[in-house]
Amino acid sequence: MEEFFNITAADGAVKREREKARRLRKTKWWKSKIGAGVCAYCKAKTPPNELTMDHIIPLSAGGKSVKNNIAAVCKKCNSAKKDKVD
Repeated sequence: MEEFFNITAADGAVKREREKARRLRKTKWWKSKIGAGVCAYCKAKTPPNELTMDHIIPLSAGGKSVKNNIAAVCKKCNSAKKDKVD
């Protein structure tokens, strides 16, 4: 299964998905997601302004900026994950 995620997305596709992610950050859905103040990975209580948007399947691996592929995570978890598929 790991070979499936070795696909790299075209630069144009990644750019479009990043733009979608920027728009999602302005929605009520995202504000509600970070408002809970809990990292989706380590479950640590985190101030909402310190939570970051993580693509569960990274954009570089063909992931999309859609609600079921995005998690609110602390900076520590997001940095540790980098472009790994969770």
